[in-house]
Amino acid sequence: MRQWQLQAAKAQLSEVLRASEESGPQEITRRGSAVAVVVAKVDFDRLTSRKGSFVDFMRRSPLSGVRLQLRRDRTRVRRVER
Repeated sequence: MRQWQLQAAKAQLSEVLRASEESGPQEITRRGSAVAVVVAKVDFDRLTSRKGSFVDFMRRSPLSGVRLQLRRDRTRVRRVER
């Protein structure tokens, strides 16, 4: 991932955008610290798209057929004095 100083990224925004499309994410730094990453719209859409519901995810789990035997703890709650 190429790093760009903020001032250079401002001055060469077209180049930063082109590089994000062709080479992948571009990191922007300010005073030596990373502050942002520019990604191509295609990559952003892929990263943020829903791939089904949580229920579908759980059903695809290799553990979906496992039967759990859960028991509730029936002990009384202890009293707390104030």
